[in-house]
Amino acid sequence: MNKVLCKFGLESSKLVVSRYLSVSASNKTKYTCKLLVVGGGSGGCTVAAKFSRRLKKGSVIVLEPSSDHYYQPLFTLVGAGVTSVAATRRDAASVLPSNAVWIQDSAKSIKPSQNVVITSRGDEISYEYAVIAAGLKNDYDKIPGLPRALKDSTSGVSTIYAPEYAEKTWSDIRSFEGGEAVFTFPDTPIKCPGAPQKIAYMADAYFNKKNVRSKSTITYNTCLPTIFGVKKYADELMKVVERKKIKVNYRSVLKSIDVDRKEAVFTKSGDQNEQFTLSYKLLHVTPPMSTPAFLHSPEVSDACGFLTVDKFTLRHDRHTNIYGIGDCTNTANSKTAAAIAKQCYVLERNLWADMSGGHGAQRYDGYGACPIVTSYGTCILAEFLYDGVPHETMPYNQAKESKIAYYMKRHLFPFIYWNMMLKGWYHGPEIVRKIINPFGN
Repeated sequence: MNKVLCKFGLESSKLVVSRYLSVSASNKTKYTCKLLVVGGGSGGCTVAAKFSRRLKKGSVIVLEPSSDHYYQPLFTLVGAGVTSVAATRRDAASVLPSNAVWIQDSAKSIKPSQNVVITSRGDEISYEYAVIAAGLKNDYDKIPGLPRALKDSTSGVSTIYAPEYAEKTWSDIRSFEGGEAVFTFPDTPIKCPGAPQKIAYMADAYFNKKNVRSKSTITYNTCLPTIFGVKKYADELMKVVERKKIKVNYRSVLKSIDVDRKEAVFTKSGDQNEQFTLSYKLLHVTPPMSTPAFLHSPEVSDACGFLTVDKFTLRHDRHTNIYGIGDCTNTANSKTAAAIAKQCYVLERNLWADMSGGHGAQRYDGYGACPIVTSYGTCILAEFLYDGVPHETMPYNQAKESKIAYYMKRHLFPFIYWNMMLKGWYHGPEIVRKIINPFGN
């Protein structure tokens, strides 16, 4: 049996007893807490850190199944051979706040009218307030042939969107001797929507280093009608694409992979009957993504399974004691760690006001950032708000490729993440921006 350190309520809603419990299928446990945080990734860990300082010890429960915590923004550089998966990982126990109770399990269902979450083991967690930070999962099975291809070390198919496959991307790029290199962007919301093109740029840079670029064709297939959603950066990225001689197929969606023939079948967005096939030596797939199954409920989510929150306050649109943060919400911002940093500031103040008998009215402006590496040593640092409005921190035009942006991506941002953000102390670069670039670009 799996032993977990837990606390459970014996009187009203207080967590008053702490001990080791043996949990099995025949021994379901009931927990109560002031705040339940569903998910221990970037958003969940940050929120838990903040409220573990504000509330009594044991008042916060974090429901998170994984013992690993990854800094996922570096997976692009893992795929390009700059760093390793091991360097992006920490034990979850080392980053979750010690004053919180960690239940190593996942959510099976949520009953918002009863203020209850049921876990996969069948345990019941009652909460006064909840923050849903459940993230997104990769849906490999939605592309026939993809699961088999990823498991086959000789297939030439990989993805940087999972720690178990990111180093396979580097292996494929390193061993590439020429031919067709194909990269994809799916027709679902995804984490870090700049990453599918970043790895294409890094592949181009490595192929040039290895002197195989002249024997190679790089094709980027995206479901989108443009290379990037913010025009200022899209204009510069098109210059990168043209310089690198990367062919872009817009409104193109990967539908299946024939592993034996090494062929990828695509359809055009909105027209399943319009298909084309690309042969490949190397295929990097950004998989379709979705929220966890427990969110696919009309009580809390939209038709696609995304938690429905007010895009400014991050409070649920019907259940006022539930908030959402990060990739699992229906807010129209880019799904990045930078967005979470700003969201956690708004969420903390609004949720704490609610807990204190008021009604928080802090507003999230849609801030997000995407450092788009274009080579080994250059990067475009895109920063923007809702509706694609640029909102830059540095006192130069961040749409231009720069070395400083690359080293911020490679070294500064990971340091901030591990040492400040996950501990609840970082809310984005707003203070820095006001000092060094008060009028923006």
